Amino acid sequence: MFDKKIYIERRNRLKKDVDSGVILFLGNEESPSNYPDIHFPFRQDSSFLYFFGLDFPSLYAVIDIDSGSETVFGNDPSVETIVWTGTQPTLKSKCQKIGIAHTAPLDRLTDVLQKAIKQKRRIHFLPPYRPEHLITLEKLLGIHNSIVAGKASVELIKAVAAQRSIKSEAEIGEINKAVEIIYQMQMAAFKNSRPGKYEMEIAGLMEGIAISMGGALAFTTIFSIHGQTLHNPYYFNRMKKGDMAVNDSGAEADMHYASDITRTIPIGGKFSSRQREIYQLVYNAQITAIKAVKPGVKFRDIHVLACTKLAEGLKEVGLMKGNINEAVAEGAHALFFQCGLGHMLGLDVHDMEGLGEDYVGYTDIIKRNPQFGLRSLRLAKELQPGFLITIEPGIYLIPELIDLWKKQNKLSQYINYKMVEKYRDFGGIRIEDDILVTETGCKNLSAKIPKKIDDVEKLAGD
Repeated sequence: MFDKKIYIERRNRLKKDVDSGVILFLGNEESPSNYPDIHFPFRQDSSFLYFFGLDFPSLYAVIDIDSGSETVFGNDPSVETIVWTGTQPTLKSKCQKIGIAHTAPLDRLTDVLQKAIKQKRRIHFLPPYRPEHLITLEKLLGIHNSIVAGKASVELIKAVAAQRSIKSEAEIGEINKAVEIIYQMQMAAFKNSRPGKYEMEIAGLMEGIAISMGGALAFTTIFSIHGQTLHNPYYFNRMKKGDMAVNDSGAEADMHYASDITRTIPIGGKFSSRQREIYQLVYNAQITAIKAVKPGVKFRDIHVLACTKLAEGLKEVGLMKGNINEAVAEGAHALFFQCGLGHMLGLDVHDMEGLGEDYVGYTDIIKRNPQFGLRSLRLAKELQPGFLITIEPGIYLIPELIDLWKKQNKLSQYINYKMVEKYRDFGGIRIEDDILVTETGCKNLSAKIPKKIDDVEKLAGD
């Protein structure tokens, strides 16, 4: 938990940014996995954490913009609960640590909100992303669960996104803790990914390291020798010499700030000549993109820059042809790079995605492009000092996508389908780092995790 002054300042700014009415924050509940007493690991709502810092279930908070009052609603544990959980501090004592003097039992929340509704005051809330939130909001506000998501406050979303987008020094400190955890996870993966081992052994090893360092996984690890599958949750393949394993993994430190790093590991310690060639062009694209990061630059422009660098390399290899600028403009490179270059990072690994990507990564002027590949770009707007983003170009040879485009003869003036067929079983390569936008440029927070070919081969071959 940060110093209470930080939470007070955050809430005070929110009161200035939202004109009037009542702000309702929903904390998360425990979620049973297979019966009521066995739960998935609890994860507090990130915006609730940001403004209130209280990391336990069954809490709600109300900020009255007009009166300035702030109240956290929750119940102290009963003796029966304490039997199982041990002695717990009171809600009031916890709230004192975040600068809130007023607490109330949960059964008072409905009355407070209903009074505001009768007074025709606006109730602001963020978009619900859990099914139980829909039910809770229906009970509290009388809005049917089928339409309540559409009633989320755009004014509040924009105010929260504006604050959370700019990371403070204290937040960067927490993210650096998460980067240190992922450094240890990635290094262990490099040193233990050997022919004959199963992917699950490496995925399990990394999760154990996160837990042993007081953290947790920021998301389900992607560790796969089938790197062409962008989000591959399958760990049952046995690795053999000549495979490449894409290791896209992230850690949360104890305050839930996240890291998100990808490295590609040559199983057996050496890339083949073909693997080395493709890896180098991905590496070149990433370095080019990172060098372009600075305040005032649109991230979509950096994405296009990286795509152009990838396409130039693919042309040199023989997979693309023709005018590269025209090819990228028409989306021909998306046969090989189907996703966006990166995303915001913070309390969420895709930071604030639950608020809506268009509010976080776009503006009223900078709109999402519907073109395949570009439409998956989560961040397009101008960068500002304090933004924390990922830069993660990749090359992915997806057989089903190749077959579809080839059948359609799609963009054949830019794609050498005869050569592409020779690469259809190549797999995928991704390289990703966590980049802080500074006043004059950027800083790579994960720079010490090796990614140059010689360094990667040395680690993987030790």
